[in-house]
Amino acid sequence: MTTPDQTTRKTLPEDTPFRRFVRQFFESKIATLGLVILLLILFAAILAPLISPQNPYDLGNLDVMDSRLEPGQLSADGKLRFLMGTDEQGRDMLSAIIYGLRISVAVGVISTVIALLIGLSLGLFAGYTGGKTEALIMRIADIQLSFPPILIALILLALTGQGVGKIIIALVAVQWAYYARTARSAALVERKKEYIEAAVGLGLSPARIILRHLLPNCLPPLIVIAALQVASAISLEATLSFLGLGLPVTEPSLGLLIANGFQYLLSGKYWISFFPGIALLVTVVAINLVADQLRDVLNPRLQTQ
Repeated sequence: MTTPDQTTRKTLPEDTPFRRFVRQFFESKIATLGLVILLLILFAAILAPLISPQNPYDLGNLDVMDSRLEPGQLSADGKLRFLMGTDEQGRDMLSAIIYGLRISVAVGVISTVIALLIGLSLGLFAGYTGGKTEALIMRIADIQLSFPPILIALILLALTGQGVGKIIIALVAVQWAYYARTARSAALVERKKEYIEAAVGLGLSPARIILRHLLPNCLPPLIVIAALQVASAISLEATLSFLGLGLPVTEPSLGLLIANGFQYLLSGKYWISFFPGIALLVTVVAINLVADQLRDVLNPRLQTQ
């Protein structure tokens, strides 16, 4: 005969690793808030053409009479209210920020994913094989990490010029070594464990051991680093664009929007730089809040007791 307790246990959903991950992540209200803000930013970036009041880079939508209007003012024809004002070209700052988020987030995410794939592959290969191959890969990574990231990016962009593709390459060159060192360290730890020795004893190929055994156990710390590096890549791209070495004016990012209004700060036209700066700050903080909680969830030893 089945008891009530047995019936209750049978009807309860299984506590899978994914459910535990979701439950632990949402235990932090700050991280939940960061995730909501981040999702709203991604939503705005993806749907920019649909939700923006205007296309700020369509010359047919611009009017020189709308140049440097204060926040909340109407356009020259009285039809459009500029909630965040306009810049020197008469572009709606709210629309420009939404379009700028699109470029900044895309550059940050794409460069981080490519750098993660390169660094993860090299790090796992170096950690598993060892020998001269490991030494060569790690020495290259050490040399790259010995220079400030912005210096490497500045040199590459000075040699190649501006453009989305070129700045992604520069950001990948800056980031890959972080993943390579972390993956190599994790692979060294896992390589000495019994399940790897058993796989080697069974005659499995190195590629299969790396992909099916090493990779799943080395991935959690790299996910956290990747989340943090997205914020770092967005900040670095904004810095480079502010300096005039990042993206061209035809592909504006938040950094370029800040640079465009910098010359008007002393004349009181604060909104041209202020609102893009706030958007950049909120984006980076939201990503860091999510990444910090991911670190705690994926590494229980770091959780606050």
